[in-house]
Amino acid sequence: MNLPEIGQKIRDARRKLALTQIELSKPLRMSRATISQIENGTIGELGFRKLLRICDRLGLELSVRERRPPILHEAYERNRKERLQALQETDAILSRLKPDGHD
Repeated sequence: MNLPEIGQKIRDARRKLALTQIELSKPLRMSRATISQIENGTIGELGFRKLLRICDRLGLELSVRERRPPILHEAYERNRKERLQALQETDAILSRLKPDGHD
């Protein structure tokens, strides 16, 4: 699970409890902006203790497990993104090359 997925779980749990971001943030002594960044997966750094406090407040728990191999559509999507990035990098290199004057 990645940070945006964790943020979505936190948002879902908060909404299920009918809490606003402010109502969640105040007892945890965090800012509403921090809760927003966590829920949107845009926070730069999220400490383990902070995450535990949020989960405890929302009735969630953290678990650690072995990573499973990607399923076919996940592997396909990762491969597609890697190929697209390689194509864009190649196009950028080619666009910087000057024509050698030979036609």
